[in-house]
Amino acid sequence: MKHVIESQQFTRDLIDKLFRLAHKLEKKPDNSLKGKIMASVFYEPSTRTRFSFESAMIRLGGNVITTENAKEFSSAAKGETLEDSIRVINNYADIIVLRHHEQGASKRASLVSGVPIINAGDGIGQHPTQALLDLYTIERELGKIDGTVIALVGDLKHGRTIRSLAYLLGKYKNIHIQFVSPAALRVGSDIKDYLTRHKVSYSETDDLELVVSSVDVVYQTRIQKERFTTTKEYLKYKGCYQIGTTLVKQMKKKSIIMHPLPRVDEILSEVDASPKAAYFKQARYGVLVRMALLKYLLS
Repeated sequence: MKHVIESQQFTRDLIDKLFRLAHKLEKKPDNSLKGKIMASVFYEPSTRTRFSFESAMIRLGGNVITTENAKEFSSAAKGETLEDSIRVINNYADIIVLRHHEQGASKRASLVSGVPIINAGDGIGQHPTQALLDLYTIERELGKIDGTVIALVGDLKHGRTIRSLAYLLGKYKNIHIQFVSPAALRVGSDIKDYLTRHKVSYSETDDLELVVSSVDVVYQTRIQKERFTTTKEYLKYKGCYQIGTTLVKQMKKKSIIMHPLPRVDEILSEVDASPKAAYFKQARYGVLVRMALLKYLLS
């Protein structure tokens, strides 16, 4: 694997290898990427993903060059194409982490890049490294992935994190996915077709309370204002699912709540103290997984 563009690229064996490496890196310092340079090129706002990758690279002894708003503060503002930008950045870095507002941008970048491209989110497309850290969180917190029942909640139509996670879950055994969303924000048929081909059972509902007591993982996502064409449409769905302590009490004893963050009002702060709250742990696990991925691609 030279580029990381979509979750479908990962095999179960490779995922297991990366997770073992992530666990090892947590316990033993490593500066194997000393002298290597990572360019983090972000055309969309990001805190967690950008800092997570940059922290991972630095912890491995590497160096970072970065732009946090390339849409406005790079030659893109002068009309330069993404392809030309990538051709230029190739001369400055050994690996490029790309966040872009257009679906398919990372694939386009990979076609002209001489160094590895990592997709750090492309519009409503995919976010494969988020899916990796989500899986790693499930494994660390529950002790397994096979046999998991997971509720994916919120805007499933536009959510790239749930798309990427669903593709990875298709590589595991005895998985059941409960899609929870308003009818207009249901997951696309491409995901459903993929899950059917990989013998992953799933069901759909618009009622979170109906399923919360039977799942191992509640993966909550926000209603993404930036994905709607009008504020009116966004407000129609904003706040449609909200997790508070009352809902948490209905969950299984050994279950967890996850969220790719940032959250708005879909998980109340009163839940943060619950042992089921795993969303801030996800951020820590994300550094380890991205360290493993960078080491795998560059060592």
